[in-house]
Amino acid sequence: MLSVLRVHLPSDIPIVGCELTPYVLLRRPEKIVTTDDVPESAPLDGHFLRYKWYRIQSDKKVAVCSVHPSEQATLQCLGCVKAKIPVAKSYHCSPKCFSDAWQHHRVLHDRAASAVNENGNEEEELFGRFNTSGSAASLSASAANPSLTNGTAPLYPAAVTQRSGGETWFEVGRAKTYTPTADDIGHVLKFECVVVDAETKLPVGHVNTILTSRVIPAPSPSPRCVISVNGVDVMGHLDSDGRVATSGTFSVLSYNILSDVYATSELYSYCPSWALSWPYRRQNLLREIVGYHADIVCLQEVQSDHYEEFFAPELDKHGYVGLYKRKTNEVYSGNTNTIDGCATFFRRDRFSHVKKYEVEFNKAAQSWTDSQLPSAQKKTALNRLYKDNVALIVVLEAKFSNQGADNPGKRQLLCVANTHVNVHQDLKDVKIWQVHTLLKGLEKIAASADIPMLVCGDFNSTPGSAAHSLLAMGKVDPLHPDLAADPIGILRPNSKLVHQLPLVSAYSSFARMGVGHGLEQRRRLDPTTNEPLFTNCTRDFIGTLDYIFYTADSLTVESLLELLDEESLRKDTALPSPEWSSDHIALLAEFRCMPRARR
Repeated sequence: MLSVLRVHLPSDIPIVGCELTPYVLLRRPEKIVTTDDVPESAPLDGHFLRYKWYRIQSDKKVAVCSVHPSEQATLQCLGCVKAKIPVAKSYHCSPKCFSDAWQHHRVLHDRAASAVNENGNEEEELFGRFNTSGSAASLSASAANPSLTNGTAPLYPAAVTQRSGGETWFEVGRAKTYTPTADDIGHVLKFECVVVDAETKLPVGHVNTILTSRVIPAPSPSPRCVISVNGVDVMGHLDSDGRVATSGTFSVLSYNILSDVYATSELYSYCPSWALSWPYRRQNLLREIVGYHADIVCLQEVQSDHYEEFFAPELDKHGYVGLYKRKTNEVYSGNTNTIDGCATFFRRDRFSHVKKYEVEFNKAAQSWTDSQLPSAQKKTALNRLYKDNVALIVVLEAKFSNQGADNPGKRQLLCVANTHVNVHQDLKDVKIWQVHTLLKGLEKIAASADIPMLVCGDFNSTPGSAAHSLLAMGKVDPLHPDLAADPIGILRPNSKLVHQLPLVSAYSSFARMGVGHGLEQRRRLDPTTNEPLFTNCTRDFIGTLDYIFYTADSLTVESLLELLDEESLRKDTALPSPEWSSDHIALLAEFRCMPRARR
């Protein structure tokens, strides 16, 4: 007979808006062990699985710690209450938590001195009113208000299935997967799984149950504004879809989303395990990406299965068409082989796909060694150059035009390159060679057509490095220290390290701004290179690795997504975090194609 061997959750901390799908291990009648579902619509040997979710609602009000959202709050900051700061930000789980967070927490008090947050009363109603008889007061109890909403899941009649010891269980779902809602915040969820007789509809055998931790709200970072290079905040000027409503312009997003295979607790021990879990991160990343309303989206470190099963179908719902290029080798992960790559999406109402080029640096390495090296040296050279990195080049045709009456019906093409260059810091020659190889390919495309170009991605090269100099300056100083290590002669002669594309880094446009938001953004640039101070921020490294380059003879920058500062990243200034689900930050630029008469 069908039987359940084991039930567990990938993460025991549920977050609002993030699906919970338990892992259910079954033994089929023929003794085969499997995780395949057995629904009522397709019973197995006269049996199927029935699932139920319950919210365990206590008679006591529960508040969540603002610093450690998986912990129940025991203290509330009296200063926050007096200043009418949103009440959820005032909770702490212990005196030590309150003390450790004080340096950051006092910033809330300083800001509230000049502005009262109107959401305070609203949040107070959600979490309840508490005793505030001290600067960090202990919380008192009050009644709860149950609700049975679960997003798009079916709604069920409120049914009290059990009540004991001051707790009431309310049924909230009958599917295997449940998505917690705001009504679940602060409450424990219970999952039940049982084998049911298909004929009698009665349970057979033991009921398997899991209790989660208390549901926590999804952390939300402060929104990043889009800033005009003229110093005007343009976030208020949006069209009906939330995009910047400027005729003849388009926006491009570049973002290394941190592949799940690399998002380990060993590498990112400072990030809570629930915030590293893929079910949480994918929803958080999707919300962030969709929220930018970019016309073109260039993503790096996208796992092939995540592209097929999540990003492609989810972004399709938001009007995007996707193209993907996987790396040329897999990474072993547990009991599966995982591979990531570059994904480029574009809005189908703004662009159409014309052509796709795939760049495999391994193939370029093979071609170079075959033509340049004797057989005895090929193996050593290929071992150094074979790093499996790729680039995806897409030619698009715009469905809008700013060419004017002089060029009616003229096609507006755009070439977008998306790449992820090798990460190893001791292989600077390989980084330079990969960038040079990509640029030579783009030069060939440019020679065949009058076409604006964008070069986006994670180049794993800091500002001022030889690879960055090649991109931004079109050449590399022969005395540059990065050229010193070239054991296989891949960079010789150094005079070949040039290109003719008029590339400029989009974010250097902030350097020309000197007032308002522009001055603030200018302070977040490296004054030597005019690049952001960082686009990657972990405990071990902080610096810029990501760029959006454009051909300055055919495109102009209209606006840019604001850069983050350390305060924006909160307490530990390290990524990923519950608010930001990658160790990189997203870059976004809005461009306008120059009329051909000006080129």
